[in-house]
Amino acid sequence: MSPILVSSMAATANSPLSESNSPIRPATFADVPALTRLINAAFVVEGVAFDGNRVDEQGVRGYMNSGTFLVLEGVTGLSGCVYVECDRERSYLGLLSVTPCRQGSGLGRRLVAEAEKFARESGCVLMDLRVISPRANQLLPFYLRLGYHEAGAQPFPQNLSTKVPAHYILMSKRLT
Repeated sequence: MSPILVSSMAATANSPLSESNSPIRPATFADVPALTRLINAAFVVEGVAFDGNRVDEQGVRGYMNSGTFLVLEGVTGLSGCVYVECDRERSYLGLLSVTPCRQGSGLGRRLVAEAEKFARESGCVLMDLRVISPRANQLLPFYLRLGYHEAGAQPFPQNLSTKVPAHYILMSKRLT
């Protein structure tokens, strides 16, 4: 996979939308602590189904050994990230995270677009993702607007304990 760096207008510290113009870059292992904080802050809404943090630093490093995090850096640190894993013609998008104070500002759409571009440039023609069923009302409309379609359901692994009955909703999109 080739590294990706999106060139765009320089962001200014005075602009409240500076993250909208900031470049998106591949994460490095130096980003692990900030990525862990960002993901856990963004995924606090999963508390309806799970207790505890979404990831720890060891888990983030594990993801980095299997795929690539694309990160968007704002004036105060990481504002967003998305995980992409490519396997031949298929890719997987996960851990889309935007700092809570910037959610709803378009950064998630921008990160998904960059993840799709990254996957296409890596030779993938399909992008898959999973949504947890307790968050379907919030997340399905977002991904449907981005061109994803429901592709089935999958149970959680047996070792994953949930507070409410839940499963994965599988979604997919052709990238070509």
